[in-house]
Amino acid sequence: MGADQHSDWLAGVASALDWWQEAGVDTLVADTPRDWLAEPMVVPAMPAPAPALAAAPAAATMPDRIADFIAWRAGDAVPEVSWRGISIAASGPHDAAVMVLVDCPDKEDGEAGTLLSGQAGALFDRMLAAIGLSRETIHLAAVCAKRPVAGRMPPDTETRLSAIAQHHVGLVAPQRLLLLGNAASRAVLGAEMPAARGSLHSFNHRSGKTGVVATFHPRFLLEKPVAKAEAWKDLQLLIGPA
Repeated sequence: MGADQHSDWLAGVASALDWWQEAGVDTLVADTPRDWLAEPMVVPAMPAPAPALAAAPAAATMPDRIADFIAWRAGDAVPEVSWRGISIAASGPHDAAVMVLVDCPDKEDGEAGTLLSGQAGALFDRMLAAIGLSRETIHLAAVCAKRPVAGRMPPDTETRLSAIAQHHVGLVAPQRLLLLGNAASRAVLGAEMPAARGSLHSFNHRSGKTGVVATFHPRFLLEKPVAKAEAWKDLQLLIGPA
C-alpha cells in the first residue's frame, strides 16, 4: 500500500509539471517560496542624486586650425598619452585633395618616424602611383597616433579616437578620403571595412562633405594578395567621378 501511495504521489507531480509546461511556464519565479497574499514591503525612496555635469563635446577641446591640431595631436591631452612608443604625426599637405587614414602605426613605423613604412609602405606607394598620387600630394594620418600594445584600437578609447579622427578630416576637408582597414572605417563611417567597401560614401563635416572609400590595409594585401584585384577597384572608385 505504501508503494502504491508513493507511485500516486510521483504521478501527481509529473501530471502537474506537464500541465504547467503545456501552459507555457518554463521558468521559476524564485528559488524560495513567497507569500503572494502578504502586503508589499514599502521601501523608502532614496534621495535623487545630484545631476552630473554634462561632458564637453570632444571637438570642443581640439584646435580649429590644422597646424595647431597637428601639434596638439602629439601632446598630453590625447587618449594615447600613456601608451608606450613614439607618436607618429600626420604628414603631407594640410589642404590635400586626397587624405588617407590608417588604423595605427606599424611596428616599423616607430623607427622610420613615418606611417606606412617597410613592405606595407612600399606596397602603399605603388598603390598611390597606380592612380597618379604620391605621399607628397596626399595627407596621411592614423586614428591612433601611437601603436596600441595589441596592435588594435582599445575599445575604451575608440569613441574618443574616432571623434578626433573625424575632426581631423574636417580640418583638412579633402575632396576624397581613403580608409585603410577596419578601425579606420569604423572611426569615420561607423561600419566595418568589408561592409563599407565597394561604395563611395559621403562624410559631412563643418567645411562641407567628403567622398569616402574604404579598402584593405596594405598589410592585409601582403598576406592575401588575391584581394589586390578588389583593392584596385576601390582605388578606381576613389579617383572616379562623384
